Amino acid sequence: MRELREHELVIVGGGAAGLTAGIYAVRYGLDLVLLSIGAPGGQTATASTIENFPGFPDGITGAELIMRLTQQAEKFGVVFENAEVKEIRPDGERWRLVCGNVDYLCMATILAVGASPRRLKIPGERDLFGRGVSYCATCDGFFYRGQTVAVIGGGNTAVEEALYLADIAEKVYLIHRRDELRAEQIIADRAFENEKIEFIWNTVATEILGDDSVTGLKLHNRKTEEDFQIDVDGVFVAIGYEPNTGFLGDLLELEDGFIVTDERMCTSQPGIFACGDVRNTPLRQVSTAVGDAAIAADSAYRYVSERR
Repeated sequence: MRELREHELVIVGGGAAGLTAGIYAVRYGLDLVLLSIGAPGGQTATASTIENFPGFPDGITGAELIMRLTQQAEKFGVVFENAEVKEIRPDGERWRLVCGNVDYLCMATILAVGASPRRLKIPGERDLFGRGVSYCATCDGFFYRGQTVAVIGGGNTAVEEALYLADIAEKVYLIHRRDELRAEQIIADRAFENEKIEFIWNTVATEILGDDSVTGLKLHNRKTEEDFQIDVDGVFVAIGYEPNTGFLGDLLELEDGFIVTDERMCTSQPGIFACGDVRNTPLRQVSTAVGDAAIAADSAYRYVSERR
């Protein structure tokens, strides 16, 4: 028999958005549980340095920021449980979250499930994952000390990864499909000034080479139509994120997979709210995620209070 646990609010996701929503919601006096897969963290925890989060003039690592948020949530009494939501479905006037052998029944739920790194979907990527292919420089960069690596992408994450790796590796190729970076100028300038970073413009990766580990990259220049190859020991992919919304099916209105909300973080279903990177938003930063989360918690509180 499946176990049923009942709460006023269930928060799904243990990243910066989920933790912030938990801090606000528990202070509103809501009976809640926060569900996450493994320890709290999300994408924020993988950031080597966060320089644009208010209050930290010297920056802060993503891991430390998550640690502080988790400690703060625990201090206020947020209850954490390790569970993966497989499905959300209506149950009378409440919502049932199906998780393994446990179901959670709640009046309201806040979805802060974030997004996962987007894949290149080229030959060699899947087979060599963990053997030279990575989506997190701070997680795996240490293994490439004194070696040659490639970073694929042109946004903030890609350039920050390249800068981080330049302190470890002997050489870093930054491969971008366009002829200029999309990263913030201050970050881009640091990369341009770093002698260890070599830029390969207007180019896409077509295959990752290697048997037991990565040995090289096949590339295609979109401007000259030239195909060529470079030797690398590791490939770090940083081309954006895919929202973690597969479990929702057609429950909510989505746009390109991201959850559509209004300014109160309300989704297309009453009692379901969304915040952070999973939301259809023009900017995905830690600061916007925590702002979303505060609003989502307030909206959930008002929703639950009207139905108590």
